[in-house]
Amino acid sequence: MTRKLISALAKLRRQEDGNVTLEFALVFPAIMFLVLSGLELGMVTLKHAQLERAVDLTVRDIRLNTGVDPQHNDIKALICSRASFIKNCETSVRLEMIRQDPFAAITVPSVPDCTDLSEVARPVRTFQNGLENELMVLRACAKINPFFPTSAMGKALVNEEGQYALTATTVFVQEPN
Repeated sequence: MTRKLISALAKLRRQEDGNVTLEFALVFPAIMFLVLSGLELGMVTLKHAQLERAVDLTVRDIRLNTGVDPQHNDIKALICSRASFIKNCETSVRLEMIRQDPFAAITVPSVPDCTDLSEVARPVRTFQNGLENELMVLRACAKINPFFPTSAMGKALVNEEGQYALTATTVFVQEPN
């Protein structure tokens, strides 16, 4: 009986039928982890670059249009029209514009004011149009749904709401009329 068992185990040990399956089962999850994490990181980078570019182009328009006093909804509409990869931009982007004294310490809150889908809509935290030659800080915060929410990178980036926040901050001087 023992001899038959040893002979069967030796025969099983010499067979190579399951080698590829075993390698696939061990390597496939690691490769998928890397691929999905890379795609998620690429989408985050693309959306962040789009938001930064949209904010920069909008601030350029504000600086060059002297004599025009842009309002919150106008600036938000311009940013959203230029940030093409951000879905539901009008509801997911929140703006702050704060007057800043160039000779004092920075008074911009360190935590950006982002949208929260679990709460009712809040009014704009701070949005003040500057006077001539006044330093202004414009910060846009967008809440984005992950592209692959079940991937390791998607889970690592999200907050309690299942989204992650992208911020773009720029500083400009209000040109004189």
